[in-house]
Amino acid sequence: MSQTFQLRDYQTQAVNACLEHFRNHNTPAVVVLPTGAGKSLVIAELSRLAKGRVICLAHVKELVEQNHAKFLATGASAGIFSAGLKQKNSTEKTTFASIQSICANLADFNEPVSLIIIDECHRVGMEDSGQYNKTIEHFRALNPTVKILGLTATPYRLGSGWIYQNHYHGYTRDCPDGFFKKCIFELPLQHMVKNGYLTPPIHYDAAIAHYDFSLLTESLDGEQNTDDIALNELIHKHPRVTQAVTEQILQLSEDRQGVMIFAATIDHAKEIASYLPADKTALVTGKTKLRQRDSLIAAFKAKDIKYLVNVSVLTTGFDAPHVDVIAILRPTQSISLFQQIVGRGLRLSPGKKDCLILDYTNNGYNIFQPEIGEKRPAQDAVAVQIHCPVCDFANIFWGRKDAEGNVLEHFGRRCHGLIETENTEEQCRYRFRFKRCPHCNEENDIAARQCQHCAEKLIDPDDLLRSALNLKDNKVLRCSGMTPEINTKDKSLKITYHDEDGLTLSETFRFQYKKSRQVFNDLFARRIANGSQAIAFDTLEEVERFLPYLPTPDFVIAKKQKQHWQVTERLFDYQGPYRKANELG
Repeated sequence: MSQTFQLRDYQTQAVNACLEHFRNHNTPAVVVLPTGAGKSLVIAELSRLAKGRVICLAHVKELVEQNHAKFLATGASAGIFSAGLKQKNSTEKTTFASIQSICANLADFNEPVSLIIIDECHRVGMEDSGQYNKTIEHFRALNPTVKILGLTATPYRLGSGWIYQNHYHGYTRDCPDGFFKKCIFELPLQHMVKNGYLTPPIHYDAAIAHYDFSLLTESLDGEQNTDDIALNELIHKHPRVTQAVTEQILQLSEDRQGVMIFAATIDHAKEIASYLPADKTALVTGKTKLRQRDSLIAAFKAKDIKYLVNVSVLTTGFDAPHVDVIAILRPTQSISLFQQIVGRGLRLSPGKKDCLILDYTNNGYNIFQPEIGEKRPAQDAVAVQIHCPVCDFANIFWGRKDAEGNVLEHFGRRCHGLIETENTEEQCRYRFRFKRCPHCNEENDIAARQCQHCAEKLIDPDDLLRSALNLKDNKVLRCSGMTPEINTKDKSLKITYHDEDGLTLSETFRFQYKKSRQVFNDLFARRIANGSQAIAFDTLEEVERFLPYLPTPDFVIAKKQKQHWQVTERLFDYQGPYRKANELG
């Protein structure tokens, strides 16, 4: 078998990374390549090099067909096992299959395979009853050391998080139970554009009209159905917006080759299509019959149709290189989905200089922005870089910046850096936000229910608040601010907590006593600047210049002690049903 195609430099690097990993490990691995980077060629080369049988899985027939066609360029033959493509060949050394067809016919595959490749692997659901899990377990029974490789442009799902645990660049993801153990190669989208492998995206500020999707609370990640009724209500509140938007799309795409429009709902898509030239417009939704959909897509690829309106069906597995306008009229909270949508227009094509990106949803995403791994906590949140004060790893978290670009705050919890130990790699233990164990005083995640150090049960903050509110000798302060005062005479720091109604509670930290000083450092010093600096104070003189930056707890709980109230709990980073002081409606 001989190679009859030329791999790009990064494709060769990806292949070599796979070979290196699987020579030393049997753990499932991920390769991340942007849309348009040629995953099909990487799949073809790995399949060509494999010594045993290979199964290549995809979730749609278009990807099965596309990957199979690229493999044929190696000069070798391969089978297709896909009901949608009306082929069920299971005897070739390499088989390209749809997951639905192969899972329903596992009895046809009774010989061991050496490699399983999963395209668009971010869609893998590894529940016991899932199709991917059933298929993988079938082949593992035939060969316990079968190698499993996933490829994707977007290794993250808003509903379930990252799909792999560790990254070869030396950091970890919040995915302790993930099926894929390591990302072994990743190519930034910026590299592809900078080196001329993809068309430059031009993000046009289409300010003529926007949809306001900020009131939606349903999932907007494209993997789960957002409530169509809620979407339609929002869209129809402003009936002129869609017409104005569509007219602008027509105007801006007058000299363009192909326009893809992503609508929010089927009703919305129909309305958009009604404002476009009927003889040059096609509408594709999940309800479009397959034969009709194939016909419409073929006409679009042949440029017989210029405008292709769709609802959540053409974000992956769709290849029309001439597309040079992407219009986004649907909401999403996922940078991954946003990048997938934009990626439909970044492939190279003759006569194509750039791709116009029209975003009418106020998503506010930068196509080159990395996925953070959590929902955006606020509309003004942006990606910020925060160095770990222990291992110096540069974390990317959601945060806020001022007009000059200075980081005001961040919402990160734990450092993502990986630290090499004697036999393995471990995640850095430094936490920017934390909950202390009352039994061993160690730090835990703010949502933890059990201490990871001593295994004792951690007190739930909601239980603390509920209990304190129901006891007459307890007081709960919804803290809106605090006043620190240094008393140099007796070497003490008095902190007075204020609530919204003017009520106060206070406590004093005496710095001549090590225990009191340690409590202050544990509570306040560790939380200054969201824990982004490793600060500990030995003297009041050191504390004085930091007084304006001391963090304020969300709640303060005190217990009646004869004639005074003694502060017993300070709750930071509270996330729960009780209203905080800064959440007045």
